[in-house]
Amino acid sequence: MQGHYAEAFDREMGCTAAELLQWLPGASRGRPVVVAGDRARVDIDGGALELAWQTLPPRQIALLRMPRLAVTFRFTGLDEASRLAFMRYFDLYTQRGGG
Repeated sequence: MQGHYAEAFDREMGCTAAELLQWLPGASRGRPVVVAGDRARVDIDGGALELAWQTLPPRQIALLRMPRLAVTFRFTGLDEASRLAFMRYFDLYTQRGGG
């Protein structure tokens, strides 16, 4: 798990846009989420997270095909501690697989 999250960063996620939209309410702990097309805004304690995504070609390993999204994260009005707290929960909530 990361120990720092910048105000803006990009990441590849192994999910579809529909899955991301299903996860957002829980991953944001019930905070208000506004979705418009391929963008979303989450209000967080006086600040916000703006997400934008684009579908990438699936990753294929032998016969396995995994969906991929290129996701941009942009925080405004949140200090480093608030970003870290939000993203640690977000990452755990959206994590797949495991043991």
